[in-house]
Amino acid sequence: MGIEGEDLPKVTHYYHEPHSYYRQKVVVVGANNSAVDAALETWRKGAEVTMIVRGEEIGERVKYWARPDIVNRIKEGSIRAFFNAELRVIRALEVDIQTAEGITTIANDFVIAATGYQPNFDLLRKLGVSLSDDGNFYPTYNPDTQETNVKGLYLAGVVCGGMDTHVWFIENSRVHAERIVTHLANK
Repeated sequence: MGIEGEDLPKVTHYYHEPHSYYRQKVVVVGANNSAVDAALETWRKGAEVTMIVRGEEIGERVKYWARPDIVNRIKEGSIRAFFNAELRVIRALEVDIQTAEGITTIANDFVIAATGYQPNFDLLRKLGVSLSDDGNFYPTYNPDTQETNVKGLYLAGVVCGGMDTHVWFIENSRVHAERIVTHLANK
């Protein structure tokens, strides 16, 4: 994000689990799958959640079962959201949000900046996995077995979509493990 306070220990760019946010004031930056998951899960575990979204609405590519949930939580006021807004400054106990009306300061314990996950393409290249050269960096793999162009190296999950990180989720990529195990068992 490149903003003041981003280096504070209360800031993370990788959301892991909701329990540590119980009864905490959490700001979630972003509007796509990772941000929505973090907002809903921390709210369900008792956090007071505020979302900061650059655009006018929650991302249209958010999982079809999660988007209505987050939209409804925002509509009913369970999760607060600032649209057309940006996080400007992070301090120990509060944050500044740039809105159309000006700067809004709110109390805050943690910031989850879910602003855009990218797979580790450098690692894939170092391992010898071929990536498409169209800017999407789709890895080369057999969709029936998940084996890459590197014999014995398999991929599963979001990385299979290259930069299209909205294609694969935990919920729909579980089949990858089955394909890998089946392929290994049949060798």
